[in-house]
Amino acid sequence: MRNFNLLSLLILVLLIGCSDKDDDDLPNKCNDPKFFNEYSTKSFYMGFSTWVYAPNLLAINNTYQFINNNSDIYSEQIDNSIPWNAWINNTALPSEFTDDLTRRLDNRIANLPLLLSMSLLNIDRSDLASDIDGSIPSYNSLNDKTIEDAYFKHVDYLVQKFQPKYLVIAIEVNELRIKDKNKWEEYKLLISEVKMRIKNEYPNLQISESITLHNLFKPEVSNPNEYIDEMVDYANQMEFVAISYYPFFKGHHTKIEFQTAFDFLHEKIQKPIAFSETSHIAEDLSVSGFNFYAEGNECEQNLYLETLLANAQKQNYKFVIWWAHRDFDELWLTFPDNLKDLGKLWRDTGLLDENGKERIGYNTWEKIYNK
Repeated sequence: MRNFNLLSLLILVLLIGCSDKDDDDLPNKCNDPKFFNEYSTKSFYMGFSTWVYAPNLLAINNTYQFINNNSDIYSEQIDNSIPWNAWINNTALPSEFTDDLTRRLDNRIANLPLLLSMSLLNIDRSDLASDIDGSIPSYNSLNDKTIEDAYFKHVDYLVQKFQPKYLVIAIEVNELRIKDKNKWEEYKLLISEVKMRIKNEYPNLQISESITLHNLFKPEVSNPNEYIDEMVDYANQMEFVAISYYPFFKGHHTKIEFQTAFDFLHEKIQKPIAFSETSHIAEDLSVSGFNFYAEGNECEQNLYLETLLANAQKQNYKFVIWWAHRDFDELWLTFPDNLKDLGKLWRDTGLLDENGKERIGYNTWEKIYNK
């Protein structure tokens, strides 16, 4: 009887420690050994962003080496600031901007296709991104010719430098539609002109604007059907549809919840789909500044990854980019106080933990990547 109780206790601990909120949704409690076995090869690219886990050269080198060893595409995301003053006044680019580009270019992985993503918009996607000094150029409308010309110069410069295969010319643009409908109308005029000019210069470059699935599916807006119809129509005019999706933002934790969001996406989108950034928490997340709490563990993270990759195969996605390969606790400690809450949202989403230990999702990634 004592041995039976001990065995029961061990089983209970395993079930609690490695389970999804709905056990029926979690194959073998953590991973499905038969996952993807019906496919002899994968039909999509898999890769990571170059977001580093610590503020030092070793972390930079390790990140690019990890990407080179575990990816057949990768992403450079340049979304911190835009040197507006330099572009508008034809002055020298600030060293903060050029030094960052030099570091990225010095580590360019020549044998991998590149997704280059850049943000026209600020962190909360409500206005233009700021300059290096925090200022925003004055404008009467987002599509002022001055803004258009400056942003074209910015995009053109980055495309010349990086020579990407895919370009996300603006990040998470549906968020602007939610924040300010008038600016959204101006944005569409602006980006249409910039895209046309870039396409004329680089006719083979595949261009998109990314959209957040977590704020397209069941959006919290005043007229959700109107908003969804508008954004879906807009997305279906792109060459491919770039998706940003962080399930925990939407309170998604089970395979059914993940799949319902994917099914919505597939029903609405007719153009090729690519996940330009995505990940899921592997630890509980509590952010007091946002009054946000979400439970998470590496089993649930792996379940999301399996669901994502299965859909990528079945629906012929172009590629899947996992946001950060490793938890960035060390980098997060260097964030200014006003950005710590924001950074914490993604801190524990790596397929490696903060010590570089492989999570269950890493094994799933490797299995499919090596197909």
